[in-house]
Amino acid sequence: MLNVAVAGASGYTGGELLRLLALHPYVKVVAVTSEKSSGKPITQLFPSLSRFYDLTLEPLSSEIAAGEAEFVFIALPHGTSITPVSEFVKSGKMVVDLSADFRLRDPLTYEEWYGVKHTAKDLLQSAVYGLPEIYRDRIKGASLVANPGCYPTASILSIAPLLKNGLYNGGKIIIDAKSAISGAGRSPSLAFHFPEANEGMEAYKAGTHRHIPEIEQVLSDVAGNTVTTCFVPHLIPANRGLLTTGYVPSDFSGEAADIVRLYREFYDNEPFVRVLDAGRQPNIRDVKGANFCDIGIALDKRNGCIIVTSAIDNLVKGSAGAAIQNMNIMKGYEETTGLMQPGLFP
Repeated sequence: MLNVAVAGASGYTGGELLRLLALHPYVKVVAVTSEKSSGKPITQLFPSLSRFYDLTLEPLSSEIAAGEAEFVFIALPHGTSITPVSEFVKSGKMVVDLSADFRLRDPLTYEEWYGVKHTAKDLLQSAVYGLPEIYRDRIKGASLVANPGCYPTASILSIAPLLKNGLYNGGKIIIDAKSAISGAGRSPSLAFHFPEANEGMEAYKAGTHRHIPEIEQVLSDVAGNTVTTCFVPHLIPANRGLLTTGYVPSDFSGEAADIVRLYREFYDNEPFVRVLDAGRQPNIRDVKGANFCDIGIALDKRNGCIIVTSAIDNLVKGSAGAAIQNMNIMKGYEETTGLMQPGLFP
């Protein structure tokens, strides 16, 4: 069995990690941490985990870094993961970091977008971006994997095949994204208070969202040249789920069914990407609780645009599920272990 620790276990992502790891046949969770909820049983925060865990939350400490855990998931806020990640890696642990602290290769870009000085630049260069569909070979055997953000996961998976196959003509890519409230985390905030968010929808951080450089970094890798995007996220009154619609300028003169075939070839061996038939569009309810990314294709010939829509569960394929998928690859387990399950019915 692989002894695992979850740092930041009291948040939505931490709870989702524990939910999924409870079904993993090769994992034993031996430590869970939380600063705010230290001393509480994990089942007090997540009653659904009763009879699966008998663990008490404790502060993140050097004792845990030196403890029996061989693998660590770090689900801490952006800007606070750098030091613990460094300590765990130095202690010989394998780490998946779910914050943004090791996603961007250029420390200056990180400091510009996150407003935090990066103090582990050497480790930053060895971190592998954890999107298996693009970087699987690099993830294998890595000691530190930077788990992607939820918006980048859905955005990149939806657009990458067009760039790789030369169907993008170099114009401005627009990404319209909508995320459930859980994407903002579990800490209370007026903007996410039920009366404020229910029955409403609004854009936020239009053109300035921190996931923009992450999306552009990977799409540029896929294209082999610099790709920029116009990215606008929206908050929707749902508990979980994320939907992106990408508008990709293209001179393609075929039919939508031709693009669907291209996508299915691109993702032929990817267990968690489902490309829908032409004319069908994904729905967040169909991926709820599961590690799938569903992709739909439409073609707007009049405007010279390929429209690609993707749906994920922001807490699973957009976070905890992807982290476990990365762990499976890093450890040489079958990639789908503990993750191949249908979505939860609404």
